[in-house]
Amino acid sequence: MVRNILRQEIKKAIKKLFQKEIDFDVFAGDKFGDYASNAAMVLKTGNPIEAAEKIAAELKKSKKFSWSVGKTEIANPGFLNFWLSEKVLQNEIKEILKQKEKYGAKNKKKEKIQVEFVSANPTGPLTLANGRGGFFGDVLANVLEFQGWKIEREYYINDTGNQILTLGKSILAANSLIEEEKNFYKGGYIKEWAKKHKTISGKYQNNPLKLGQSAAKDFLEAIKKILTEGAKIKFDRWTSEDRQIHKKSFIKKVLAIFKKAGLIRKKDGALWLETTRFGDDKNRVLITQDGFPTYFLADAGHYLETKKRGFEQKINIMGPDHYGYVKRIQAAAKIIGFKKSEAIITQAVRLMSRGREVKMSKRAGEFVTFENLLKEINLDAVRFFFLMHSTDTHMDFDLDLAKERSMKNPVYYVQYAAVRCQSILRKSKINSKFKIFKSKINLNLLNTPADINLARILAQFPESVEEAAEKYNPQILTRYSTDLARIFHNFYEKERIIGEKPEITAARLALIQAALIIFKNTFKILGVSLLKKM
Repeated sequence: MVRNILRQEIKKAIKKLFQKEIDFDVFAGDKFGDYASNAAMVLKTGNPIEAAEKIAAELKKSKKFSWSVGKTEIANPGFLNFWLSEKVLQNEIKEILKQKEKYGAKNKKKEKIQVEFVSANPTGPLTLANGRGGFFGDVLANVLEFQGWKIEREYYINDTGNQILTLGKSILAANSLIEEEKNFYKGGYIKEWAKKHKTISGKYQNNPLKLGQSAAKDFLEAIKKILTEGAKIKFDRWTSEDRQIHKKSFIKKVLAIFKKAGLIRKKDGALWLETTRFGDDKNRVLITQDGFPTYFLADAGHYLETKKRGFEQKINIMGPDHYGYVKRIQAAAKIIGFKKSEAIITQAVRLMSRGREVKMSKRAGEFVTFENLLKEINLDAVRFFFLMHSTDTHMDFDLDLAKERSMKNPVYYVQYAAVRCQSILRKSKINSKFKIFKSKINLNLLNTPADINLARILAQFPESVEEAAEKYNPQILTRYSTDLARIFHNFYEKERIIGEKPEITAARLALIQAALIIFKNTFKILGVSLLKKM
């Protein structure tokens, strides 16, 4: 990829000229270049402009650089701006046509990464935040897999403990078998289940945990159906806290690791872990005064179970109510010995219509359910809209825009560009008439600004996927797909394809075929449908 070539060659030039090794950026440019770098400013060796000029002069001596870059300019206050050579762009079009769905993919890696996401307690319906985390985790796993990693997509089921006990008590209260308490689960779904299962409620009146587990099992089945069938989100593993962590003694096993490391202290009758030594704000309780393991200890046991199954890296995607949980679980991951652990928090979502917040839920009353949203809006729109926003920002979901079938709707805009590609290729009878996969197609004829702009953004696909993987940010790909659609629509409006000279038509059809391949690859990663017509 050109960005990696630029980075390598700039690094060599700086080492030769200034005897330094520095961290600098090479990023996609705009009207000031295809790529830009801040290397001369990061150097901090006098005048950045002069440093940039020296670097540019040294770069021109490199054959690899000269083949890749057609023009270099210096801009205030010291940016190096680069324009790709037409040879590079033409070569990338050939590579896209040759590699097809493999274009931009990396070789398989031996190391495995577990991506845990959603993991909502099976105590009720999925929220919008759960759905947002679901799509984010699903696509992040796709991105990492495309980059060669072996991925396991996990849903961790909290099917025991206090929240399940509380669920059982809530059902008993709904059937008037015990008094209502402030912390009980409320909402229509509790009353519905309680009414439907009065016999079970009576049977387990003295065992609310068992009753809660019975209800949780039903709620979990509903969650699975909504995620896998409704949202088309894939999971490889559904891990039960009760069966796979508690009953397989991972609580005892992880406690033994903490004790061996000398990190456990007794205080006020409770057992504490010294997580402050690993970046936490304060030490955390593992076992309470009355002898019960905390959620944190159970989660640490879960992390140990994951590592024992051969995972050296773990990404845990959690909802907005888990913000204060990040440092403690990251501390536990370090102690357990993960090579790399990430904890990502997704922020809250509001449904908006005509500038006002909307309540859609007919069943739950207190909150809008993910299931209701999926029934109201096309799946591609829901998925794309969630993925357009960075997970670290609050999101307003525009219901009116999501329903609109026009170029104002971002997913419609992107899908329509891919439909146009297919329509042009069908009309041209491309495979039989022009044989674009043959080397005789003259890509040098792609020389208008619209031709070159389209070729340029197609060549940026591998780098966009790589950046999305490095930053754990699928939003980069929704932004890329929107830019690709915009540039393709512009190309379509400005350039003739059918009706041009045969050799120009053939070259442009090759470019359109390459664009369709990139749309397919991008949509597959994002989980968005490639429509044949709209």
